[in-house]
Amino acid sequence: MHMKTVLILLVLALATIFALVCVLLTRGRAPSTCQHQPPEQEDTDDGQSLVFADLTPEEMVQVVRYLQGNLGVQLVDASYAKPSDNCIASVDVQVPAKAEVLRFLDGGGARPSREALAVLYFGNQPDPNVTEYVVGPLPTPAYHRDVTVQKYGGKVPYHRRPVTGKEYMDINGLIQRELRKAPRFFAACCESDGTDLAILTTAPRGFKSGDRATWFVLFHNMAGTGYYLSPVGLEVLVEHGDLRVSHWWLRQVFYNGQYFASTEDLENAFVANLLEVVRVGKPQAEAVLGSMRPRRLPGSPGPLQYEPQGPRYSIRDNRVTFQGWSIAFGMNPNSGPRLFDIRYRGERIVYELSLQEALAMYGSNCPGGMSTRYLDGSFGIGRFAYELVRGLDCPYTATYVDRHYLVESETPKTNQNSLCIFEHDAALPLRRHFSDSQSLYYGGLRKNMLVVRAISTLINYDYIWDFMFHGSGAVEVRVHATGYISSSFLHGQGTDYGNRVGPHTLGTMHLHHIHYKVDLDVNGQLNSVETQDMEYELVKDPWSMQNTIERPYLRRERLEREDEAAFPLNTPMPRYLSFASPKRNRWGHPRSYRIQIASFAGEHLPASSPMERSISWGRYQLAVTQRKEEEPTSTSIYNQNDPWTPTVAFADFIDNETIVNEDLVAWISVGFLHVPHAEDVPNTVTVGNGVGFFLRPYNYFDEDPSVDSPDSVYFSSEQDARACRANPLACLPPAATCTPHLPPFHYGGFLNL
Repeated sequence: MHMKTVLILLVLALATIFALVCVLLTRGRAPSTCQHQPPEQEDTDDGQSLVFADLTPEEMVQVVRYLQGNLGVQLVDASYAKPSDNCIASVDVQVPAKAEVLRFLDGGGARPSREALAVLYFGNQPDPNVTEYVVGPLPTPAYHRDVTVQKYGGKVPYHRRPVTGKEYMDINGLIQRELRKAPRFFAACCESDGTDLAILTTAPRGFKSGDRATWFVLFHNMAGTGYYLSPVGLEVLVEHGDLRVSHWWLRQVFYNGQYFASTEDLENAFVANLLEVVRVGKPQAEAVLGSMRPRRLPGSPGPLQYEPQGPRYSIRDNRVTFQGWSIAFGMNPNSGPRLFDIRYRGERIVYELSLQEALAMYGSNCPGGMSTRYLDGSFGIGRFAYELVRGLDCPYTATYVDRHYLVESETPKTNQNSLCIFEHDAALPLRRHFSDSQSLYYGGLRKNMLVVRAISTLINYDYIWDFMFHGSGAVEVRVHATGYISSSFLHGQGTDYGNRVGPHTLGTMHLHHIHYKVDLDVNGQLNSVETQDMEYELVKDPWSMQNTIERPYLRRERLEREDEAAFPLNTPMPRYLSFASPKRNRWGHPRSYRIQIASFAGEHLPASSPMERSISWGRYQLAVTQRKEEEPTSTSIYNQNDPWTPTVAFADFIDNETIVNEDLVAWISVGFLHVPHAEDVPNTVTVGNGVGFFLRPYNYFDEDPSVDSPDSVYFSSEQDARACRANPLACLPPAATCTPHLPPFHYGGFLNL
């Protein structure tokens, strides 16, 4: 072979080997880490949103010190205070009056004084009561004023105070002592001496104002799993209204359909063979009902949502901005998430959007279950919003925010990472069209939204609170229920009140009703309520007069008075209901936002019930009232323990005042009836258990505002859709060939209990 040919072949062989090595090296190389780019600067807030901000721990400490030194009474730390002591129950921010805030935000006025609202229990007084003080100015308090009478029309009676953790501990001690009086019964029924059983409270606590007697339900307590599914059949009624703990007593005992005056009577009936005992042994760990331990080894990881160039939202203090949206966020320790000054494209849409209350009302043939009407605000919807689990409760790469509270203590507590904020790709077009006639093109936009989320664990139930902000200018509010069902011991005609879900477990029917306050300011404070719905009219065909046609038409109406805008639960209401501005869009229509409710609530408590007024907000799926500073909330934490004389009765807000060109509030109820079934074990799933509402622009704009989104996609048949310059989706392969930076997994949610 010629030497020149050999050299050529050798060079080609070396080139081939080099190319193969390059390919192999490239394939084996890990992709680069995603490079974050700062989001577009949308925040011109300059700290103004701090007017709504939750108190800092330092501010809470200053308020406590001021109260300790300026009230002239001895204050005991609430974590170990007796009912006969004085103590600080809670400290939260006092949001300034709306007019004052708007003068500051919109009119260049002075920043309102920063103040706190302190709730105190005065048990060591001739007239024990609950008193609320406004304390300010922060950060260095110099004054306090009693606002109790101003807010509630009188002093708050002491028996209305929520039950503290110390009170529950003392009750638990009493019950344990009483259970020891029936050793043979417990050995037979429960393989226990009774002292290792879990005890669950019910509420309210009696039948009339002044009562403080609570049914407690007993369950087998298994480490590492929810005890709520393992009732043993025993319930006890404890009288704990006396300020002297030594005077509390066990008033009644219920077991398997029978009532007894005491645990001694229960023991005597058992010994005399007058009691039918159902043996409910302590379940084995591997067979315990409701265990959430995995039954299979982990599989391959599922899809992961991440931002190739970093978050496209921005958080500064208590404000988040995202593609035209601006929201101030916070957390009330009692009522939960609260948002303020929600703006889109610089215009305020909502002044306040806040959770008000969550009601869970049960049915059963056991006393604890049948008497339960939990008003979760009195337990602490915000206080019990614990740390979120990264990658499950929220996307792994979400931003997690700490929340601070001071409740039943003189020391602030922190729920780390208890609120998350993230951009969510719904894997659904927000809008799209494929044109297959005349011109050929495709246009669309992904449905991406900003989500603000918190999750509250209220005894057995977990509520997922979502506030979502869409590129179309719509706000979506949704709550999902999960966690454990509550249960009763199955006996008699128990299945009239639910389904059997275990050997001795009745999953008890109940309803969830959730209430929200929505202070809409649509193109200004002064709005009216307009409705539209359809009807049919029978008309002759203009082109064929001998024939007729049923033609749908719009029936428009402006509601004049509050009574007209109070729509009872589960009754038809206009399909379109909007808050309308006097100003009009380009096409001559009032600039408006539509309220669209998605709910399948159970039936409200009958009006004849002596406790109905305490939850009278539940009468209405929607009620519109004039906004008033003296009507800040639809309920009160004091309603739980005295629903017969409610401290706040929402029904009184509706007094037929005009709602034309006024500052208005929409009060919205959503909920669902839950009849537990086998598939609620171990946990209720979120699928099908979500309800909420939308606030949607309705002629507010001249066109869909999402047309300005930088994420819009459009290409025609005459373009090369593979070209990045013509189609941003074609830019994804090179832009997203990076690995997200995932922080190490950490969870500290058990540390602050």
